[in-house]
Amino acid sequence: MAISKKRKAVEATLDKNKQYTLAEAAGMVKSINLTKFDSSVDMHIRLGVDPKKADQAIRGTVTLPHGTGKTKRVLVLCTPDKEAEANEAGADFVGLDEYVQKINDGWTDVDVIIATPSVMPKIGRLGKILGPRNLMPNPKTGTVTNDVAGAVSDVKGGKIAFKIDKAGIIHASVGRVSFEPNKIAENAQELINTLVRMKPSTAKGIYLKGISMASTMSPGLAIDTKSI
Repeated sequence: MAISKKRKAVEATLDKNKQYTLAEAAGMVKSINLTKFDSSVDMHIRLGVDPKKADQAIRGTVTLPHGTGKTKRVLVLCTPDKEAEANEAGADFVGLDEYVQKINDGWTDVDVIIATPSVMPKIGRLGKILGPRNLMPNPKTGTVTNDVAGAVSDVKGGKIAFKIDKAGIIHASVGRVSFEPNKIAENAQELINTLVRMKPSTAKGIYLKGISMASTMSPGLAIDTKSI
């Protein structure tokens, strides 16, 4: 992929060997942002685990203290007796059969899907569509629950889900470049704290192997793991 002149110019100003504290990176990520829109600020965290082992395939959720800066579109798939609860909590779409059919036809214009346990048999066959888009409801991320109001409120309030990829890396958004640097840093710290608490007992050696912060299309800033 060709690198733009603007990115080359920004990269030329950076010391590729330098590692930053979270606070330093949170301040710099704003100044090296290359987009005209309010870019996402993302963390990329390489963990010392083996994702092929079930007990080290880390996935979970974290509620960022300052939210993500993005209004998430939430679909709740449930039986009629739960629809009013979901609507009152602020869900953007609520229903079941009509949305199952829409998804089956290719519609996935949502950010999070929440489902009650009783309807999961109907949703299971949508795995090939929802799985690759990280939209499949899962009890581990709190998106399969009878407490649909609580789940919707959590998502709207800044709760995000994360999942380790095949390379052992967690990718997650921790805000927008318009955020104050301290809010970006505090969100990033909360994500890291959550991952540290989730360290599998079977994981050996260095756990936080590498951390970087970047905004959309900008170069990554290496974080000094010893400063965490």
